[in-house]
Amino acid sequence: MITRLVLASNNAGKLREFRRLLEPLGLDVIPQVELGIAEADEPHVTFIENALAKARHASAASGLPALADDSGICVDALGGAPGVYSARYAGDPKSDARNNAALVAALQGIAARRAHYYCVLVLVRHAEDPQPIVAEGIWHGVVVDTPRGSGGFGYDPHFEDPATGMTGAELPLAQKNEVSHRGQALRSLIARLLEERRHG
Repeated sequence: MITRLVLASNNAGKLREFRRLLEPLGLDVIPQVELGIAEADEPHVTFIENALAKARHASAASGLPALADDSGICVDALGGAPGVYSARYAGDPKSDARNNAALVAALQGIAARRAHYYCVLVLVRHAEDPQPIVAEGIWHGVVVDTPRGSGGFGYDPHFEDPATGMTGAELPLAQKNEVSHRGQALRSLIARLLEERRHG
């Protein structure tokens, strides 16, 4: 049974969300940076391939089970961009502010603002795991030009949730976890882990 796992991410915002949701399972979540593990390359064009590469990399380097996510925002009018390039949409070094500015600029003069956040989670029990646990979540919304809110991270200040009328940065964290792509994917992952424990 899994009791400790490495989180294959250096993103402090993601770590907070994962720890909060995985704590009730009694899982000790260790960020890879604490173990001196460098970020894996993400050369792939799909979220799932990148997540799998990150999970295998962290597991191989640590000898522990590893959890990775790959997520991003996909805008209909931009053919699904930024997509897997969401974190580096404005180039290196990574910058939420520059990425948001680039997205708003790309949508100038475009009325159709439908977009969705997508998250895929991959958990490997060991680096060569032939049957990783895969879970996904989708959060539909629209891109707004003017940022609102001080919470969240990434594109949250510009991503409006139609059900609440609030941006991802305005939603309280507990409420955001209820509706967000990452919250959905994590709940699906937790259900799979609990199922494994019952049968294990």
